[in-house]
Amino acid sequence: MFLKNRDILLNENIPQKELELRIVLIDALERALDAVKPKILITRAVVIDKNQLKIHNLSLDLTKFRRCIIIGGGKASGAMAVELENILISYGKIPFNGIINIPKGLELDNKYFSGRIKLNFASHPIPDDAGINGVKNMMDLIRNTSNNDLIFCLISGGGSALLPLPMKGLTLEDLKDVNSLLLASGASIEEINAIRKHLSAFKGGRLAKAANKKGQPTIISLIISDVIGNRLDTIASGPTVPDQTTYEDAINYLKKYQLFYNIPESVRKFLLSGYKKEIPETPKKGDPCFLKVHNFIIGSVENAAKAAENYLKQNNIEVRYIQEKIKGEARDYGANLFKIISQFIEENAKKAKTDKFALIGTGELTVTIKGDGTGGRNQEMLLNFLNSIKNKEIDYNFLILAVNLDGIEGNSKAMGAIIDNYTISKYRNMNLDLSIFLENNDSNTFFKMLKDEIITGYTGINVNDLTIGILSFN
Repeated sequence: MFLKNRDILLNENIPQKELELRIVLIDALERALDAVKPKILITRAVVIDKNQLKIHNLSLDLTKFRRCIIIGGGKASGAMAVELENILISYGKIPFNGIINIPKGLELDNKYFSGRIKLNFASHPIPDDAGINGVKNMMDLIRNTSNNDLIFCLISGGGSALLPLPMKGLTLEDLKDVNSLLLASGASIEEINAIRKHLSAFKGGRLAKAANKKGQPTIISLIISDVIGNRLDTIASGPTVPDQTTYEDAINYLKKYQLFYNIPESVRKFLLSGYKKEIPETPKKGDPCFLKVHNFIIGSVENAAKAAENYLKQNNIEVRYIQEKIKGEARDYGANLFKIISQFIEENAKKAKTDKFALIGTGELTVTIKGDGTGGRNQEMLLNFLNSIKNKEIDYNFLILAVNLDGIEGNSKAMGAIIDNYTISKYRNMNLDLSIFLENNDSNTFFKMLKDEIITGYTGINVNDLTIGILSFN
């Protein structure tokens, strides 16, 4: 079980109908999380049969490699490394070592871990010195690689912050200042990563470039996606992927959010130098450094959604996908969600043979921070959903769960929250003013008071966010 506060979410005070729906939905969430465990995804993707390494459509003869190096980072990369080490040890015929950057506070089931792959704890979402030191060690490992070396790069969401290495002339403080401004701006992850890539000596394909200094090793990137559309160049800012963006794009995104003149002067000058072609661009499609690079997405939120769907169907609930690319401002989506549900009911529910529907959505919302409260994107979305229906009468039972599957959302300790008819009655009885919490970006405080926050701690999982709603008409 991932949920640590299951008993609170399913307490005896909840009316029977709401309780039954909560049990089903929370169990569906547990199955969704199980489906995207890094251990499961690595085991399914990486197979060594005799001397053949098989990953999707790739087959390599391991006897042609003298050694294996494992590097990378992200919220799920620690568990990926543990399982990959188990596979390599079981094979036993190739020496290996490496280093992975993972979030501080992440607990791993690694009691049988040999330590040949060092787990380096670094800060997320704002980078720190530990992250830089880890990346420097990775670069030292790959700089002297040759044609008969094999590099595994383990990548998952969170890698952009966990794998910092400033370009020459920039500092860690520069990266931290820019990251802080971007995270509070409402910019999309694609826009943020376009900027990060151009300030980094590791991201935007520059890892692949660095590995080709003295030879051309084979690079295999095993990637767990946390971005809408699973774009390889966006996940952890694509260290082994050709970059489609430019210095000009980075400058334009900063201007779009009125940040260009708020960032440190050193960063502004650096980006302008890149724009003037005084320093090299990130490597693009067709660069020879990518000739022996193989990038594989081994897991995404689709795996989680499918597992939840299967479980809900087993419980005689008809499942529909309302949206597979949820994005935009969290509170805007929350305000629109009631319209989506109402339209669905009008077009489907009253004509159907079943009396229970589940609506599944995946994606990642953003929050423009104006207050100093505690919260996260899914919690803010659900809070504004409640605010948008506060004067409406709901004549059916509903339950909506929205979560960040890595277990930690925003600056809160919750992965998200759950709301239903019972939530409405609770906040009304407590005479809470929802607008006050919204104005201060304080959604977690609201859900904590109502005991509707979902607590798991770090899960070691990182894919897109998951929203599931259940509608019951009996």
